[in-house]
Amino acid sequence: MNQPTANLSDVSHAQPDKKEKYLVYQVFTRLFGNTNTTNKPWGTIAENGVGKFNYFTDKALSEIKQLGITHIWYTGVPHHAVINDYTDYGISLDDPDVVKGRAGSPYAVKDYYSVNPDLAEDPANRLAEFEALIERTHNQGMKVLIDIVPNHLARNYHSIAKPDGVEDFGAQDDTWVAYARDNNFYYVVGEDFKVPQAKNGYQPLGGEAHPLADGKFNESPAKWTGNGSRQSQPDFNDWYETVKVNYGIRPDGTRDFANLPAGFADKNYQAHYAFWQTQAVPDSWIKFKDIALYWTKKGVDGFRFDMAEMVPVEFWSYMNSAIKMANPDAFLLAEIYNPKAYRDYIRLGKMDYLYDKVDFYDTLKPLMQGKAGADNLVSIQNRFADIEHHLLHFLDNHDEQRIASPEFAGDADKGKPAMVVSSLISTSPVMIYFGQEVGEDGSEETGFGDPSRTTIFDYAGVPAHQRWMNEGQFDGGQLSDKEVQLRDFYQRLLTFTKNSQAVLGGYADLHEINRSANSEYTDRQFAFARFSDSEHLLVISNFSTQPTTEIELIIPQQTITDMELTDGQYKFIDQLYHQVSATLKVKNGLGRIQIQLAGLQSLVLQRDL
Repeated sequence: MNQPTANLSDVSHAQPDKKEKYLVYQVFTRLFGNTNTTNKPWGTIAENGVGKFNYFTDKALSEIKQLGITHIWYTGVPHHAVINDYTDYGISLDDPDVVKGRAGSPYAVKDYYSVNPDLAEDPANRLAEFEALIERTHNQGMKVLIDIVPNHLARNYHSIAKPDGVEDFGAQDDTWVAYARDNNFYYVVGEDFKVPQAKNGYQPLGGEAHPLADGKFNESPAKWTGNGSRQSQPDFNDWYETVKVNYGIRPDGTRDFANLPAGFADKNYQAHYAFWQTQAVPDSWIKFKDIALYWTKKGVDGFRFDMAEMVPVEFWSYMNSAIKMANPDAFLLAEIYNPKAYRDYIRLGKMDYLYDKVDFYDTLKPLMQGKAGADNLVSIQNRFADIEHHLLHFLDNHDEQRIASPEFAGDADKGKPAMVVSSLISTSPVMIYFGQEVGEDGSEETGFGDPSRTTIFDYAGVPAHQRWMNEGQFDGGQLSDKEVQLRDFYQRLLTFTKNSQAVLGGYADLHEINRSANSEYTDRQFAFARFSDSEHLLVISNFSTQPTTEIELIIPQQTITDMELTDGQYKFIDQLYHQVSATLKVKNGLGRIQIQLAGLQSLVLQRDL
């Protein structure tokens, strides 16, 4: 699909269509609410504790809502492989040789029609407990997102909760061939699976004895591994705990399903849905569509699709159009890291939103670290201006290093200017990861994986988050003064972002003209304007840690025209703390405003009408 060439000299982008600004709170469900502070490496559920669905009390949800949040992404809900004995509930044991960590990866799903039994007070009642959480979240005025991981499944996938008439993945596969269109998996014919050779002294469960931890796992014939390895013994760095799902892509890369007709990039989801009703599709497509509709019917409002670009875009057209037919307002978010494919996944795949990691996040990270400047942000905004609403912004998630970790920035305050830019630069959704708003640094060594990222593999407590929880009171009672101030910053910024009309309006770059014509302004600052009929904003973020920076910010003539200003003086007041005001002076159509910035300070200046 041809991508339009952006005019890099055009620094103003109109946004004529009214859109809504969404704010997503990602929470790793089994860590939220856990008050246990032991954090023993490879600790059991009894030793380190675990969060439960019921720990998301009305008070906890209300506090999340007060951050301005519109959607909660409950990460790790579908039942995945865990090292805990639930055989009393009819659940088979999981083998530590093919499970990462003791609590298991949420991206090695074992039963798509049930939820993680760790998260329930009563594992026998686990689905009802999650349904109650959906209802509590809705009652607080927020929507619910969960993961769907279509590219791979746990090696021991087996659903005991599937509805009548539903068959397990692989139940009807012809295992005598490497590939068949309606096989759910790919096979290494004639070879048994072998557990990878461990590296760097790794031992399952940290070396603890376990009846199934014997270096073996029975799988005959071996299946391809989740990341595409075709070896019967994958490498230790492969996704060896998972198996690759077959979507009708032959081993030689050719496709065994219909192509979307020409022009379908411009057609709506109803047309996509109608097209697929006339086509035969691979069995895996049907299975995942049915899974998505099952959760939609239960009240889940949308999905975060793991590693979406490893699955063909035609499948997304098929599944997302079916979801939208059931719920036109469904929030569909794709994890994707290939900017060249962005437009295809939005226009052909009918995704609402994509991760904006490559380019945007990857430019902000070294900027926060003091290793690079802000200049590249200008070209990024221009390059994706036509799809800016669809590119979700984040600074932190379960895959990324915590901002406060020494390996990243070493100080949560260094994320403040980046958060202002991420939140206000476009109409796109913005996401924060639980604990980000109180400066969690991810420094605990809890078992599988390295510190700097909050564990997704083991049972743990999250210290800064626990201080905010304050033994289940969810009032921040144990936070330090700096942590209190940080959460207050996030609440001020996000609630303003949610309610601002200008953020849904026009955008104008102020960085390029100030870099070329203003010696006081450096690549450690980034400025832009947002405007609507009722609201004019001038936003400037200072990534420098220098105590004070004096700048006379230049506002170009085109932006003055876009904001419908004439020669004269206009008072602007900062909307984050309401303690700073400045006067914009317009002469001969060119604006100048004198401002003073402290280190890492941002100003969101709104015209006083």
